[in-house]
Parts: sequence; structure tokens; C-alpha cells
Amino acid sequence: MSVFARLVEQLADLLQPFFHASATAAAIVLFTALVRLAAHPLARAAARGQRARAALQPRIAELRERHARHPERLQRAVLELHTEARVSPFSGLLPVLLQLPVFYLLYHLFSSATIGEKPNSLLGHDLLAAPLGGHWADAVGGGVFGGAGLVYLVLFAVVAAVATVNCLRARRTAAGSPAPAADAVPGLGVVGKAAPFLSFLTLVTVAVVPLAAALYVVTSTTVSAVERAVLS
Repeated sequence: MSVFARLVEQLADLLQPFFHASATAAAIVLFTALVRLAAHPLARAAARGQRARAALQPRIAELRERHARHPERLQRAVLELHTEARVSPFSGLLPVLLQLPVFYLLYHLFSSATIGEKPNSLLGHDLLAAPLGGHWADAVGGGVFGGAGLVYLVLFAVVAAVATVNCLRARRTAAGSPAPAADAVPGLGVVGKAAPFLSFLTLVTVAVVPLAAALYVVTSTTVSAVERAVLS
């Protein structure tokens, strides 16, 4: 974690002339953008996989008619079809899984009082009036519309806007595909029904994690939404 802390500090030093006291917050946003850039090939692969799955829908519909009375045969046939086409129903999860270790590191970096047996100096950095190691509950203590509270209100507004866009896009995609076809892959039907609303869980994440980790989540979800719009 000390290596990761030095990386954040070095990025903050580079951005200091431009962002002054909020340089560390800007460094986290920049670092998030770099992580998303590294994950972009996976995002492109996930977009290709989504288009390939959409192309398989007519064949899956035929399989449903052929095996209407035999759900087990239908599941096997659909899985074989995905294997034959080299399409994974869950390929879209890869970009998310890549980011989990980075989120974990940020969470612990701004939740630890010490780094390498030395005081964690990063906890003294702020985004405007909100400490990067603080939480929404701490900000509310100073007033919802106080300096720190306003920082969180802006983050919540961004997350809500991105989640709404993601939800509408996911529902349009689901409406354009035969809904029963998703049930042919075990567990995929449940995921498909819940997926449009999962983005709103980011609001809970932003509320409970340190502000530094919340910045990572907000930036990542925003970039991801733009990325999907461009690749779709």
C-alpha cells in the first residue's frame, strides 16, 4: 500500500500548480481515468460480446421453440451455442472485476491512520471543504448544505444522473431483445431483470466509503457510461 500511496502523492505533486489544495483529489480522478484507459480493451471486447449476443437472439428463439418442453435441453443447447460462437454471457463483468483491486487499495489507503508505521499524511488532504478520508455522515454533521455537505450533494447528483442514463439504456436494450431468451442461461434472467437498477447502488457506496474512494467510484462510473455510449 505504501507504493500506491507514493504514486498518489507523486500525481498530486504534478497537479499541485493547477489544483492547489485539491491536488490529491484531482490525482485520484486522473488515476481513475488511467485505470479506465487500461481497461478500455476489455470494454471494447465486452461491447463486441454484447453485439454478438444480440446477433444470437434469433437462433436462441428457435431453440426455445424446439425445446419448449425440455428446459434442461434448452439450457444445454444455449450454452453450446454461446460456446460455438465464442461468446460469454458474462463478458461485460471483466472491466468491473479489473477495477475492484484498485478500489480496495483506495478504500484502505484513506481508511488507515498509518502507512508503513508512519502517520498517513494523505488523510489531511481535502476536496474543497471535505476531507478525503471523511464520510458522508461526517459531512452531514456540519450541515447538509455546509461546505463538505455540498461536495457530497454534487457527487450524489452526478451518480443519480449517470445511474438514470444507465437504467434507461439497459431497459431499452432489454426491450429490444426477447426476454425469455435470457432465461435459457442459468441465472442470467435474474441478472437481466436487476441490471437496470444496479447503477443506483452506487449512491449507497458513495455514502459509506471514504471520500477518496467515492471519487474513484463516481469518476469510474461516469467514464464507463460515456464509454458504453460511444461503443454501442
